[in-house]
Amino acid sequence: MPTLHFMVKLFKTERQAMGFIKKQFRQIKKFPKWVFIPFYLLIKLLKFTMRSSMIDPFGMISHSSFPYVAITWHNRLLFFPAMFTKDVTARTAAMISPSRDGQYLSDIVSLFGVTPVRGSSSKKGVSAMLESVRFIEKGFNVSITPDGPRGPKYSMSAGPIVLASMTGRPIVPMTVNYSNYWALKSWDGFRIPKPFSEVKLIVGEPIKIPPNLSDDDIEKWRVSLRDTLNKLSVD
Repeated sequence: MPTLHFMVKLFKTERQAMGFIKKQFRQIKKFPKWVFIPFYLLIKLLKFTMRSSMIDPFGMISHSSFPYVAITWHNRLLFFPAMFTKDVTARTAAMISPSRDGQYLSDIVSLFGVTPVRGSSSKKGVSAMLESVRFIEKGFNVSITPDGPRGPKYSMSAGPIVLASMTGRPIVPMTVNYSNYWALKSWDGFRIPKPFSEVKLIVGEPIKIPPNLSDDDIEKWRVSLRDTLNKLSVD
């Protein structure tokens, strides 16, 4: 069966080639920023095909309410920065993982006017926390995905609780709900809204976190905030 032998050999060659390409791609830690402009424009264009709205009953998007610590789940990130006006994103910093994927995300959100703060609970956490405090002192909101960058899905980390306790600024839960979407086969089921679907940004009630928290206090707030954010998020 020479034909079958040739096909098997070709398949192995292509698989090896794809493996080599993936390996080379993963070694690229940072692309030129212009590479992400098509993604930025695609998100903006896709937003025009949708019925987008904002529900903000407590007026937290008003500058008079700044600054605060915003939390949203990782799988709602795609349209999150696109839902705000430029004057809001210009006063927003986002804590983003120092990983390679985090670098890609940093480049994209910066096109929307958001300032990246590189760090997470697992890597460079202390430096990211101190930088976040400095941004809040300058009047910036700090946005955190408490279940990123690796999950588990819909788990609440202690980072935003500690930051809010340190600065005395409230935590504001936010979510983006899609009426129709594709879910990727990733750890968080990352969501991509389908064209002509309804997209809603929902801003919850600000939550004050007291200072000098014990480990037990942090755990109680962690569970409470997780449940609050889940109630806002349509699954």
